[in-house]
Amino acid sequence: MNGTDNPTKIPISVDNFYPAPPGEFPPGEIPNEEDARPNWRNAKIEDKSLWFRLSWGRFFRLAFNPVVSIFSFLLILAFICWCILAQEHANTTFSAAKTWITASFTWLYIGSQDVWAILIIAIYFSKYGKMKLGNDDEKPEFNDATWFAMLFACGVGVGLFFFGVAEPIWHYTGANRYSADKYMTDNELAQNAMNLTFFHWGIHAWIVYVIVGMILGIMAFRKGLPMTMKSCFYPLLGDRIFGWMGDIIDIFSILTTLFGVCTSLGLGTMQVNKGLNFINDSIEVSTENQVIIIWCITALATLSVASGVGVGIRRLSEMCFGLGMVIMMMVFFLEDTWYLLNLYCQSFGYYVQWIIQLGFHCDAFELSSRSYGSEDRGRVYEDGASDGPQNWMDDWTIFYWGWWISWSPFVGMFIAKVSRGRTLRQFINGTMTAPMIYSFLWLTIFGGAAIRTERLAAKNDICCVSFDYNALSNSTLMASVGAPTRTNPNFNPCGNETSCSDCEWAIIDGFMADNTGVDASAVALYLVNNQNWLGKYAGSDDKSLARLSCMGSEEMWFALISTYDDMGPFLCIISLIGIILYFVTSSDSGSLVIDIMSANGCQEPPIPQRIFWALVEGATATALLVVGGKDSLGALQTASVAAGLPYTIILCFLCPALWRALAFEFGDINPYGPDFAIALVDPITSFKAKPFILGFKNIFLTPLTVFHVRKNHNLSNGVMFAVQLAVCWFAWVALIIAQIIHNTYPETVKLGGIFSLAWIFYLGFATVLTVQRAQIRSIYGIHGNVIEDFFASLILYPCVATQLETVSKPDGIAPIMPDNPNPQERVVVNHYRSQQETKA
Repeated sequence: MNGTDNPTKIPISVDNFYPAPPGEFPPGEIPNEEDARPNWRNAKIEDKSLWFRLSWGRFFRLAFNPVVSIFSFLLILAFICWCILAQEHANTTFSAAKTWITASFTWLYIGSQDVWAILIIAIYFSKYGKMKLGNDDEKPEFNDATWFAMLFACGVGVGLFFFGVAEPIWHYTGANRYSADKYMTDNELAQNAMNLTFFHWGIHAWIVYVIVGMILGIMAFRKGLPMTMKSCFYPLLGDRIFGWMGDIIDIFSILTTLFGVCTSLGLGTMQVNKGLNFINDSIEVSTENQVIIIWCITALATLSVASGVGVGIRRLSEMCFGLGMVIMMMVFFLEDTWYLLNLYCQSFGYYVQWIIQLGFHCDAFELSSRSYGSEDRGRVYEDGASDGPQNWMDDWTIFYWGWWISWSPFVGMFIAKVSRGRTLRQFINGTMTAPMIYSFLWLTIFGGAAIRTERLAAKNDICCVSFDYNALSNSTLMASVGAPTRTNPNFNPCGNETSCSDCEWAIIDGFMADNTGVDASAVALYLVNNQNWLGKYAGSDDKSLARLSCMGSEEMWFALISTYDDMGPFLCIISLIGIILYFVTSSDSGSLVIDIMSANGCQEPPIPQRIFWALVEGATATALLVVGGKDSLGALQTASVAAGLPYTIILCFLCPALWRALAFEFGDINPYGPDFAIALVDPITSFKAKPFILGFKNIFLTPLTVFHVRKNHNLSNGVMFAVQLAVCWFAWVALIIAQIIHNTYPETVKLGGIFSLAWIFYLGFATVLTVQRAQIRSIYGIHGNVIEDFFASLILYPCVATQLETVSKPDGIAPIMPDNPNPQERVVVNHYRSQQETKA
């Protein structure tokens, strides 16, 4: 072996290492020892989570993870206090963070979603698709209709009521990269509005839930691990998930889940309040009414979550889905049905055609700078813009992606819980394909109807008005302004700061034409008395027409369904009931998931704990709403969306964990095969002296470590590797220091931009280390790939060097699964070392 880079490899193959039936041993060079390996496919992993248990009498019982539960509650309390006591600061901080995330990490949000989608499609069409979430002979717990209703109610049901009308209208009438094109026809703009809405609610909306739900179902139902987010990382971290790393993952998951549910509860309460006001003007839009609504929803959610999934959540989901179907089908038949069928077919085709482009679009030019010089090419329009607004990606796609990702622990865990016994293909169809098709139908019916209603209102000269009702209500002022004409500078019904539009003057001219000789006081009285339908509803007095773009998002839904003649009031009432029930379903599902995570994945956590977390949700939403109003809830919402960035990174690690778990199950990777005894993260997470000391040393001495590793393994070019690493490392450090000096003394030290050269040297350093790690893996038969090697070397190079340093020492190689009782894997290491000793 001396002087060669191709040493004899240990014959480690699937045939040699895949678990053999009891009493049999696989053939190969690895000697047989005490007994056969345990069968991974049927093996259950021991739960080593920390528990606190307390029983008092027959009915009072507590069982939870004290670290996760207590720290989660304290952090929630601290965060709420911050949002309440420093509303403006909290809002500013998280808004700035969200803007920075958009400017710096749009590529990560967009690209990662596409990679996840490719992974799930690959699983669907692979042999892995036939595997069940549970034992191979298990049957689904719920029938298909109930299962889909619960998936839909938990996932996006509430959002479709809020955005089903509002989003197509915003894209159709608002500023974006399509409306900036003055040559685009209005019909094209309408279709692009539908296409953008489909994009935000299509594959990319559901893919994140599918990934979390799939790996969680595999690890919980097939391997017996607790149903918490930490279990998703077992294929990568092994038993380390039962320590502080797993606790941090679960704490972070609880925080994002509760913040997301509380934000929806608070903002949804505002929509319910405005819906009640829309139906009955005597019900005011007030904080007091909103608090009552919150606690009504919380009370129903508490009863539902206390009764469990099989009773309360199941029946509520079925009711929600049924009501939604009634509303959707009524509008489908009340609207121009043929128009909606054409639009559904057309929009689906557009989505399929444009999904690749939309899926990878990052608004790169818009986020970089304005289109300076466009005026020289005649591309500046009336509003002074030549392209879409710079903040569009932040307000829309990144908002949605961050929102979906931040909800992934909640929705992913819930859909895993109700999907036991289904194959992965059935799971993908039920949690991505079917919801997407159904959501598209919903968005077509309500979004298409909204665009058509907007156009009809414009045809009938209904416009957005901004009359100054305070001035108009001042009878003394109105008596002194003179004639109510456009040419009278003293009469400005829209206020001194704003000039009335032609549409607003048309309303006044129409009244004066029907009432000749009236003065300004009479005009003012008419406008004040009719401000509800002129300003609030932006529609006709009989509500048969509505200019939806003039309204807030909370009113759009009710304004649209009110246009359907005598059925409008009925649709408003059942919509209100449906919205409330959907909020109850989201709240009780969120409470149950939080309780399951705090109780180490217990499928039926004690009822007092379920009630506690349901009340915490209601109290959190109430406190934020009462003290801070929409600003505090907005800070919470922005924070939960900003939390999507770290969760995006977490989900990127879930993808290899998912693939590895599937490969373990099918024997494509030997789960008991050799691995580095020191895990990649041990030097910074194990709190053990030896890994920490070695890791710290290798911050500075990685070149020397690599030299000794190559020498110990009789590999050639050890000096060359060490020199390359040393040159790259010292150049990187020196150039970074030079950049810091330049930043401190810019007028004296002219080295601006030298950091770019520093990072080139660092990439070279990581590449050389990648080659070394890949070669050592090949020698010992350790599973992995060069991509993993590169990112490990790039991000955690001292840890990689520590793994390489310990690999040739006693106990330097260990089985992947540390609880494997079979000693055969120890022979693997000795097999290679004995070859070295023989050659020596």
